[in-house]
Amino acid sequence: MRDRSRSLLPILVTTIGVMLTVFMFCYINGAETDIIEGNAKFSTGHVKIMSRAYAEEEDQVPNDLAYIGIEELMGQLKADYPQYVWTPRIRFGGLLDIPDERGETRSQGPVMGMAVDLLNDSSFESDLLNLDDALIRGRIPANPGEILISDEFARQLGLALGETATLVGSTMYGSMTTANFSVVGTIRFGVPAMDRGAMIADISDIQTVMDMPDTAGEILGFARDFIYRREETAESATIFNARYSGTDDEFAPIMVSLHEQNELEQMLELYGSITGVALVIFVIVMSIVLWNAGLMGSLRRYGEIGLRLAIGEPKGHLYRTLIAESLMVGCVGSVLGTALGLGFSYYLQAKGINITTMMQNASMIMSGIIRARVTPASYVIGFIPGLAAAVLGTSISGIGIFRRRTAQLIKELET
Repeated sequence: MRDRSRSLLPILVTTIGVMLTVFMFCYINGAETDIIEGNAKFSTGHVKIMSRAYAEEEDQVPNDLAYIGIEELMGQLKADYPQYVWTPRIRFGGLLDIPDERGETRSQGPVMGMAVDLLNDSSFESDLLNLDDALIRGRIPANPGEILISDEFARQLGLALGETATLVGSTMYGSMTTANFSVVGTIRFGVPAMDRGAMIADISDIQTVMDMPDTAGEILGFARDFIYRREETAESATIFNARYSGTDDEFAPIMVSLHEQNELEQMLELYGSITGVALVIFVIVMSIVLWNAGLMGSLRRYGEIGLRLAIGEPKGHLYRTLIAESLMVGCVGSVLGTALGLGFSYYLQAKGINITTMMQNASMIMSGIIRARVTPASYVIGFIPGLAAAVLGTSISGIGIFRRRTAQLIKELET
């Protein structure tokens, strides 16, 4: 404790390395959570059921291949899979036309629509999509024929609340359809891919407009605590699909988990690999720095080590005491680094950093607010590089002890 070169420098190096490790771990967790939650809420659910034909061309949103008979299927799902809550959705595209006072087109633009269960009192869709928090102007639809559109899209169209917007699209059977809606609110999800031209409508309205009674393109399932568990959803999908494996009907239902959609499996595995690589890099870099610190310390303590050997202290015992010192340094540095890393991570988790301007052309469903995510593992992850690097660095630099020749000790001490 009295020799700062033996404690202060190694502790500072360990503290900085552990702080960066913890912060990076929480940041990667936050990015991964944003991707999972964003895709689950807006696109994939924790599990999704579609017709087989729809699933093969899902990227094109082929509503002509949607599943017919969703009420009966949802009844079966609620009975067979009570661990999930289920909700039907229809994704659709079209042209949103804003008429002037004479009924002629004043402005128009392409819209990416999502029909959800808004008007049912038992529905959880409004809470799931955080519509209250996303609302910028106006109110949530409470009556048939009312819609929400993204605030950015509304401003581009010069649309005021309460005005009528005409949706021009196609029915399930390919014929052209038009319908008038009242725009009662504007929203911003903070997801650039959704905020460019989103439209949220009640599913019963869209079923009527698109000639899709008792039909939906997708049925999304969410765990009741809304926490995604990969193994559980994969098992549910396997059991469900086995039930329909004996039929060749292209409109038979198929269940897929979140990892099987939107190329999320590769992306999430990449995030896991990044975490592991980052830890290894920090261990290696910190070990090299602490090794050098140990070598410098050994030079300064050359006489001390020689004296201890000269009075009969075994080399193994001396080596072990140096390792014990490094463990204490590693523990102190890991505690301080973890505290600092968690502090920065909690701040980023609460406040976030807005990078929406950098994601204007992003097509991935990912929040424009960077947030970290502190998990129980965040409290201990820093001790892996902190202790490993300290012990490894000392172990390498301390090998020189075993190379000291006892016969030369007196000459060394005389000098």
